[in-house]
Amino acid sequence: MPRRSTAPKPTLVLFVRHGQTPTTGASLPGREPGLHLAEKGIAQAEAAAARIAELPAVAAVYASPMERTRETAAPIARARKLRVRQAKGLIECEFGDWTGRKLAQLRKLDAWRTVQRYPSGFRFPGGESFAEMQSRALAATHDLVAAHPGDTIVAVSHADVIKAVVAAATGTHLDLFQRIVVSPCSITAILYTPDGPLVLTVNSTGESLAGLAPS
Repeated sequence: MPRRSTAPKPTLVLFVRHGQTPTTGASLPGREPGLHLAEKGIAQAEAAAARIAELPAVAAVYASPMERTRETAAPIARARKLRVRQAKGLIECEFGDWTGRKLAQLRKLDAWRTVQRYPSGFRFPGGESFAEMQSRALAATHDLVAAHPGDTIVAVSHADVIKAVVAAATGTHLDLFQRIVVSPCSITAILYTPDGPLVLTVNSTGESLAGLAPS
């Protein structure tokens, strides 16, 4: 008799960036507590939930520990009658001394050029390096995939984290990850297979997700 394959079934991960907050595009809130979705962000989260509801099944909904990600995940989970689970490895980058600073101020620093051109060699003063962020985000993603073989799951996280995961999935060096755009409440779909990840869509903000599949 032919041997049955024991390879794990592919897992589809829908990475969702949190919705807009009062600081989006203006400052780096980082891991400071107490930042909630703006009114527009709440509407974005509801719209993302409606789009994901078009898919036949979602096995689990995860979010980073931050309030803004958990609030984005809430309507997605509610539509499926699921609870929001926490995924600590998907938390925002630790910006250290840059936490809370205005982007307009940071762009004037010499270090800002390094952030944009050579992120793999940059560490936030008193904080995390981009390489460390990518490493722990990938470890968290691999743990979720291993826990849900053959399922579709949602992982609500942050722009830089999702960009770093996309870069790894496409085999793109971290120094180029700033060229990837991940907008508030956009959906990025990656199918994790035994032969490697397949990126199905990145920064999707409006089109139907019902036809997601490798071509």
